[in-house]
Amino acid sequence: MKFAVSYNSAFYGGDPDAIVAYARHAEACGFEGLYLPEHLALRPGTTLHGTEVQLDLPFLDPLDTLAYVAAATDRLLLGTGVLLLPYRHPVVLAKQLATIDTLSKGRMRLLTIGIGILAEEADAAGVDFRTRGRRTDEAIDVLRLLWSGGTEGVSYDGEFYSLDKVVQYPKPYEATTLPIHIGGSSNAAARRVGLRGDGYFAGGALVPQERAEQWELARSTAAAAGRNPDLLDYSRWSGIDLTDERLAAFTEAGVTRLVVSATAPDPKERLDELSRFAERFIHAGS
Repeated sequence: MKFAVSYNSAFYGGDPDAIVAYARHAEACGFEGLYLPEHLALRPGTTLHGTEVQLDLPFLDPLDTLAYVAAATDRLLLGTGVLLLPYRHPVVLAKQLATIDTLSKGRMRLLTIGIGILAEEADAAGVDFRTRGRRTDEAIDVLRLLWSGGTEGVSYDGEFYSLDKVVQYPKPYEATTLPIHIGGSSNAAARRVGLRGDGYFAGGALVPQERAEQWELARSTAAAAGRNPDLLDYSRWSGIDLTDERLAAFTEAGVTRLVVSATAPDPKERLDELSRFAERFIHAGS
């Protein structure tokens, strides 16, 4: 099992020194990577998971923040949980991601994308909320084309994006693509994993049977598309209070990565939480 951490600036705050301290400590503890969430824009009355959102929460841009973290760390993989792909133009995004991956020497490898659940974000970005799934599928295809294409250029003719012999460099560090994990909690997300993703980062409030059915749908869709389902990563959120029994259940379900967040209000206590978790689950067998 791989273990990574999440840093949510909306709850922890946007202090740059605190972000670096958290990332460096996670790296020292042996965590695989650091995830950051994304929210582009809110409006009065916005609710998430049934709770009205405080409007002045500092949701930092995840890619800019990850570039900052990359400069302050050496090994930590960089991830998004999740990046709102339909609200970013894939030509611009391909350049941003390849640049971060190049400058970090191959650490932009935990990219997780989602389609978004807030219509107000789509409105603010000028995107029809009803098209976000189709836009996401096209954007994934465009990203992969741009990363793998050479000096002859790549072309694409879709519903939302069109390219004519476009050449873009740099490429990802020593690679022709970046892993793209799919975040979500719907059957559509699971099918997107099987058709286009390198992994599934399952979210939402689902019962174990629904989780199992979605993971099986992702795997069966991959197999039907001629892809190897055994190469798919399966990431899940876990509480920092993970138990041995819960870990065993995750393993039995096929989960390959758990992502945890420290919960203490005090920054130093959050680091202590990461240390205790690492001692129990990362270093215990080493």
